[in-house]
Amino acid sequence: MTVNLRAGEATLNDWRNIWRGAAVALDPSHLAGISASAATVERILSRGEPVYGINTGFGKLAGVRIESADLATLQRNIVLSHAAGVGEPLSIAATRLMMALKLGSLAQGASGVRPETLDLIEAMLDRGVTPLVPAQGSAGASGDLAPLAHMAAAMIGVGEARVGGRVMPAAQAFAEAGLAPIVLAAKEGLALLNGTQFSTANALIGLFEAETLFRSALAAGALSLDAARGSDAPFDSRIHALRRHRGQIETAAALRALIAGSEIRASHLVGDPRVQDPYCLRCQPQVMGACLDLLRQAAATLRDEANGVSDNPLIFAEDDAALSGGNFHAEPVAFAADIIALTICEIGSLAERRIAHLVDPALSGLPAFLTPSPGLNSGFMIPQVTAAALVSENKQRAFPASVDSIPTSANQEDHVSMAAHGARRLAPMAENAFAVVGIELLAAAQGCDFHAPLRSSEPLEAVRSLLRAKIPHLDDDRYFHPEMQAAIDLVRGGAIIEAAGEALLPGAEAAQ
Repeated sequence: MTVNLRAGEATLNDWRNIWRGAAVALDPSHLAGISASAATVERILSRGEPVYGINTGFGKLAGVRIESADLATLQRNIVLSHAAGVGEPLSIAATRLMMALKLGSLAQGASGVRPETLDLIEAMLDRGVTPLVPAQGSAGASGDLAPLAHMAAAMIGVGEARVGGRVMPAAQAFAEAGLAPIVLAAKEGLALLNGTQFSTANALIGLFEAETLFRSALAAGALSLDAARGSDAPFDSRIHALRRHRGQIETAAALRALIAGSEIRASHLVGDPRVQDPYCLRCQPQVMGACLDLLRQAAATLRDEANGVSDNPLIFAEDDAALSGGNFHAEPVAFAADIIALTICEIGSLAERRIAHLVDPALSGLPAFLTPSPGLNSGFMIPQVTAAALVSENKQRAFPASVDSIPTSANQEDHVSMAAHGARRLAPMAENAFAVVGIELLAAAQGCDFHAPLRSSEPLEAVRSLLRAKIPHLDDDRYFHPEMQAAIDLVRGGAIIEAAGEALLPGAEAAQ
């Protein structure tokens, strides 16, 4: 699959497909604007006026004038000096997404970058040359300087890159791929470094994972409802229409569709002494619906950011102008990442409470810890503890990153967004929540087994069948870790969503 990248017009699906490995081809309609922008830089230089980042120093050193003979060295030096990241390297998938985002930004003809520089990024994506980018070192303000500098360093033949999973010197990687490093022209080093593409790539990945988590957790919550013999009356459309929140209304509709036709539900419609279910069952539309609304808000922000230009200074070819501003400041991304973190945390938190409900016989009416012989067997006792530990870890990680700031560059950059690590934490948080939902699915399927021969609804039975094809009913205790991992893999990979089918579609897609 190839994504035809129309800069400024890409959809979230385009970015999602690139993250999943799609090839990238920049739409040729951008060539004229790119060329005009590069020509504008040349005209600005010919006038001899000092323009930030083109013939001056950077950051606090913006007042230092650079002579024409040193302009190429200036651009190389900014790459070398700023490639100061630390920590584990960004994944290949995330790095490719970051590169594609940078390609889309530069292609809009506001950065003064030559066509051959964009051609190189496109060729690297095409031939599988992926710079090795340390994931730590950006404060999310003057652009994601350190991570993007490592990307740019590979482009000039410095640093390391991966080809086919092998790490090697960037120059060797280029040679193996039949490419040649580039010599940066005026403005190009700064244009490659300035921008929010590292933060935005990680935030988009968090959004995509959160969407999968959200939909899988809806299926798990509905299955837990049946396992607990809970009521679907709280999902009545009249209740949610009065509250007016779109996400809540659509989540309730999805839950109604998931539970419709369940024999287990029908078995206790009459004569059930319980008046109300606990919140973890009854308030699913309110909690999950609020999460859906927030995910949509984050999706809108990230869609705009991914299609925007976050360079500085910006080149306006029609006016022969270079304007300094602050589009590199990643505050919108930081806020989006923070609210995605909140949703991931809450989805996992609610799921863990349902697991706790199912393993407690005083609450669920099921055998203690969902084992036929409690005492001799511990059943789901410790999987629930694992879920609780993961939820608490996510709570600690969910503290907003955007409320922090620390001055950098001798107080020139005196307020920063912290978007980079705010976004980078999202994938590990989603991984924790995938595990919680995987454990819930196993517990809910086990709980429903005790209601045999009664069956759940058609979509929920499809989910149970998928689980049972890999993980049999737990009678006596056994080594459960590989089976838990199998369930987690089904959640992460979207198989639970596919099994539930059309019942999950109403209101379940976060990004519209």
